[in-house]
Amino acid sequence: MIDQIRALLKECDGLLVAHYYQRDEVVEIADLTGDSLELARKASQSERSLVVFCGVGFMGQSVKILAPHKRVIMPRLACCSMARMIDDTYFDESIALMQSYGIHDIFPITYINSNAQVKAKVGAMGGVVCTSANAGKIFEYAQSHRKKIFFLPDRCLGLNLAKRYGIKSAILGVSSKEEVIDADIICYNGFCSVHQLFSVEDIEFYRSKYPEILIVTHPECPPEVVERSDFVGSTSQIIQYVTSLAPDQKVAVGTEYNLVNRLRKPYNGENHTFVLSSTKPECPTMNETTLEDILKVLQAYKDQNPYNEIQIPQEVGALAKQALDKMMELSK
Repeated sequence: MIDQIRALLKECDGLLVAHYYQRDEVVEIADLTGDSLELARKASQSERSLVVFCGVGFMGQSVKILAPHKRVIMPRLACCSMARMIDDTYFDESIALMQSYGIHDIFPITYINSNAQVKAKVGAMGGVVCTSANAGKIFEYAQSHRKKIFFLPDRCLGLNLAKRYGIKSAILGVSSKEEVIDADIICYNGFCSVHQLFSVEDIEFYRSKYPEILIVTHPECPPEVVERSDFVGSTSQIIQYVTSLAPDQKVAVGTEYNLVNRLRKPYNGENHTFVLSSTKPECPTMNETTLEDILKVLQAYKDQNPYNEIQIPQEVGALAKQALDKMMELSK
């Protein structure tokens, strides 16, 4: 099956792209792997005319927005649960609520985990997209505008940024009207279902069992978990940090199971890398794509019967591209 996939990719001038959270079998055959920022940049800049994206829907959309001339197909139109928590209607309602509080100077930042229509709404307001890898740079840029920052859809990343920079935060629809008016950053009430699984109790368990262990987490984790971590970073930053550790250094990692499971091989027959959870933190939608799905979607494309192709209205794509282009510029 792998040989068939590779032959079809060559015949179709295709680039096989896989997010780090995908199944091992998919990651192992991909031409390009990475986190959201890496994949958006590299896949859109590829010379190949076709991108076969193994991930969730907003990731395929990001490539199509940045490179509208490319054809982008997905073996599975998997959806990120966080991205589904915000759409253009919820965005408009959130802006209207803030305006009803007397807040009119708003600078929106949308996490890349959002659909094209939301990115377009942000672009129309002069806002920017961010990833967990570049959130700090984007946040500093937003602060320079001297406006209220509306951060969506991940409340945890927004709250963690507020703590990092020592500014006041509030959660729209949860915090009081007075707290929202007083806040410097107003967060939408969305979250990652996987990163919500990690808790302070998990950290305490590992620290009691292994006093010298290091705790590494993703900024989508709750603030109380991030606050007690030794290192906090994006997927790519976590990989770089953990793989640079001494092979016998014990580490517990709070992010998606598939990634953690392949970070480091056992050393002298002993595992030193642990998942920071008593349950398996596996993203169900990221794990939908199989080798058979890749083969089928490529065969259909070759037979001129494509399906799961990403299509974005021109006006939506143009506005969303403004917000993504600004992110790319600020991330250099």
